[in-house]
Amino acid sequence: MISNEGQEHAGSTGLASSFAVTVDRPQVNDYNSFAEAYAAENETNLINAFYERPAMLALAGDVAGRRILDAGCGSGSLFAALRDRGALVSGFDASAGMLELARRRLGDGADLQVADLGSPLPYADDTFDGVVASLVLHYLEDWGPALAELHRVLKPGGRLIASVDHPFATHLMHRQAGREAAYEYFDTTNWTDEWTMGGQTALMSLWHRPLHAMIEAFTGAGFRITIISEPEPDPAAPELFPQAFAAKPRFLCFLFFVLHAD
Repeated sequence: MISNEGQEHAGSTGLASSFAVTVDRPQVNDYNSFAEAYAAENETNLINAFYERPAMLALAGDVAGRRILDAGCGSGSLFAALRDRGALVSGFDASAGMLELARRRLGDGADLQVADLGSPLPYADDTFDGVVASLVLHYLEDWGPALAELHRVLKPGGRLIASVDHPFATHLMHRQAGREAAYEYFDTTNWTDEWTMGGQTALMSLWHRPLHAMIEAFTGAGFRITIISEPEPDPAAPELFPQAFAAKPRFLCFLFFVLHAD
């Protein structure tokens, strides 16, 4: 599992995107190598600070007194927002560098652990009222083990709120780049994107899967889907990012799910 925050790659908004056909695995998704630059950009950019995080918080609703697991907590932005709303939050991430930034933000008493989504998690069965999985599942080829673990640690009836790259947006990006023959919408395919932030460049490996495959993965893991959302940005966003909204007042970016662990 990779850190959840700041997945601001150009393909998400349909802009031009760098692309590599093959990349050695040790070179991709290395959040430790650019953690500070990544976290700084995540704090104020359009698609994380004024689109994805507000949507996740709106779907979470009233969390006061509830035990929430932040799966892929990164540098702790969503963790902090949930805690400020009265939730009892735990978080894990695969990146020790991102967790160090989270601990600086959240304090030494915060329940933060290094763990890998898709592997056994260090939590007992039926521990949490809710899980947030913010922009993390699309790093995984196989969602099955990850969803099984998240279902296990949720109390019966608990909620998983997840955001992922919108499959239509990813497909549109490949079409615009002339790659649709190699990256069919209905296939589950791996692709890489180049992110640049704070003067640092990193190659990110992500997995596209069609909407029906997402739904089958969720229901196959025992979740009941109650909401599929394509939200608008925060109302403040058009004024803060006028050039972006002048060019594209509505855009496909991420897809959001609310699921219940039946």
